[in-house]
Amino acid sequence: MNSKLHAVCDGRGRPLIMLLSEGQMSDYKGAALMIDAFPKVKALLGDKGYDADWFRQALSERGITPCIPSKVNRKAQIDYDKTLYRQRHKIENMFGRLKDWRRVHTRYDRCAHTFMSAICIAATVIFWL
Repeated sequence: MNSKLHAVCDGRGRPLIMLLSEGQMSDYKGAALMIDAFPKVKALLGDKGYDADWFRQALSERGITPCIPSKVNRKAQIDYDKTLYRQRHKIENMFGRLKDWRRVHTRYDRCAHTFMSAICIAATVIFWL
């Protein structure tokens, strides 16, 4: 019953792409499953969980500038735009609004398909209507 929601949002914090995975999956592995569906953007904001050389390279190949802080254990720290990174609160706000829905927050659904449907309905009502 453990799951993780990966999401790609626009500049206003509205979800564009969502992926439900098992809870043990790392963030950058979830991003690898969604990378082909990424929209054309200038920059991608992500937390330290997305810090991987191959992910940064894949973003650069698509013309996307990664704005991802380096993990603490990285030998050579990589610089990122701290001013742009402050906009990441919009992503956290999006997850907070989704979890305002009790059904999403507590995950009553046993089936992943039904749970993802509930998330999509909540996202549609909150962000797109």
